[in-house]
Amino acid sequence: MTFPERAIGIKVSEAGWLSTFQDLGRENSEFMGVPCGGAADQHSAAAANILVGNSRKATCLEIMGGRFAFTATHDVMCAVTGVPAEVTVNGDRVSMWEPLCLPAGARVVLSKASGGMRNYLAFSGELETARFMGSAAPESRMGFPQQLAPGQTITLHSRYRGFTHPFLTQPLFRLPVPVPDFSPEVWTIDVVDGPETDRTPGIRKLLSSSHYTVGSKSNHVGLRLDGPVVHPEGLGEIVSHGVPIGAFEIPHGDELIILGRSRTLTAGYPIVAVAAKASLSMLGQASPGRKMTFRWIGNGQAVEQYREQQRHLAHLEERVHALFAAVGLPVSASSAAASSPSPAAA
Repeated sequence: MTFPERAIGIKVSEAGWLSTFQDLGRENSEFMGVPCGGAADQHSAAAANILVGNSRKATCLEIMGGRFAFTATHDVMCAVTGVPAEVTVNGDRVSMWEPLCLPAGARVVLSKASGGMRNYLAFSGELETARFMGSAAPESRMGFPQQLAPGQTITLHSRYRGFTHPFLTQPLFRLPVPVPDFSPEVWTIDVVDGPETDRTPGIRKLLSSSHYTVGSKSNHVGLRLDGPVVHPEGLGEIVSHGVPIGAFEIPHGDELIILGRSRTLTAGYPIVAVAAKASLSMLGQASPGRKMTFRWIGNGQAVEQYREQQRHLAHLEERVHALFAAVGLPVSASSAAASSPSPAAA
């Protein structure tokens, strides 16, 4: 039986350090000079939406640190992904990376995130929010911050009508969820050649044999890393050119910058490497103090890594759709028709 949508109020009582509406970013906006933006950890954001039957592109919440707490006026289904955190429902600990069926009025608290920067909270249905160039993703430089505040009530339009689950401490569903490993003390990030790699003597050995530390001034625009660098030789003045997400830039100072989803679209600094696309979500979780090193791979391997990452998400979608159909839970039409995005090397 298909129920009509109803409006559900989600009352945010604690909003963490920085919590925003988020999705996977703007499509084709870069042709108009606006960064695509979107979730820093695209994998976790997509998985959260898939777990509640949404399109992976649906609006969710990105929560960065502190305590986030909410109650809902009606029964809701949600999922929490991202770095390890403590999630409780009326004081009882529940699991991340799985659908949570919550009774009306239940108090949900996310706290004590560790190992990275961000958690993602998705609800079954559509969150009501403003959009800029077709996306709910923040773009603060354009006056579109999308930040949540304590005491704010957000509206969810949902066909979910509740599902009996008397023992919240036990998993309701067992699904093939591709959960990233945030536990290593030093993260290894795969990279491919950039346009100035061959003009930078020793850069391959330097990046793969050194540890770098994420600096405190890092954000959605990019990560600033402390560690050894070498500068390209004989380049002269570089004409401003397009820069991809994940580009490794070495500006005039002795600093390594990895550009994120809210980067400017052109720059005149040398690009000595580019993060493989499958590694971008881990970079989106790198918090100040995080140590990392880099592994060089070929373009073909980078493409296959991304394809494999997308195959895991597609398999999860298939399992969620089949399970939800069997027990009568809603699945969005766009989610059921979704296909994996085209792979790219970087």
